[in-house]
Amino acid sequence: MMSGMEAWYMDESSEDQKLPHRLKPNQPVTLKQLEQIGVYYWKLNADIYENDPELQKIREEKGYSYMDIITIHPDKLPDYDNKVKLFYEEHLHLDDEIRYILDGSSYFDVRDKDDRWIRIAISKGDLITLPAGIYHRFTVDETNYTKAMRLFVGEPVWKAYNRPADDFDAREAYVNSLRCS
Repeated sequence: MMSGMEAWYMDESSEDQKLPHRLKPNQPVTLKQLEQIGVYYWKLNADIYENDPELQKIREEKGYSYMDIITIHPDKLPDYDNKVKLFYEEHLHLDDEIRYILDGSSYFDVRDKDDRWIRIAISKGDLITLPAGIYHRFTVDETNYTKAMRLFVGEPVWKAYNRPADDFDAREAYVNSLRCS
């Protein structure tokens, strides 16, 4: 079991997206399995994020020059219900998606090589990167609260391309990287 983050294959239920959606019996996914599809994870101390040398080192090594903070909660995010539905639409980005959870908890769902959904539960102190071109979606869990730092190389581009989006170079590069691993 990974410290902090946990991942598993999802059931096919269309029930509330905020529920865990574990298969019975549970089918865990390891950090190594996530790395094979380009998803990387760090555990940091979110209480010192403003002056954390470990976070600074990761930002410098990866070139994450841009940073902002988003709070996803009914009282903090305008048009909360629609935004949460929008985040849950399956999509990809042309750049890596980097999120550092400063408080609360939520889920990222990613597709594996066989197009099966893997649910990644993230909470305070978890930093996760999803590669450009991977199909994914995001949702809060039943707590309806997460506060996250969004990191970006250069100026942020918030454009999401809903599936199908297989014609983008980023998608082709991602699929090719899976063939090589």
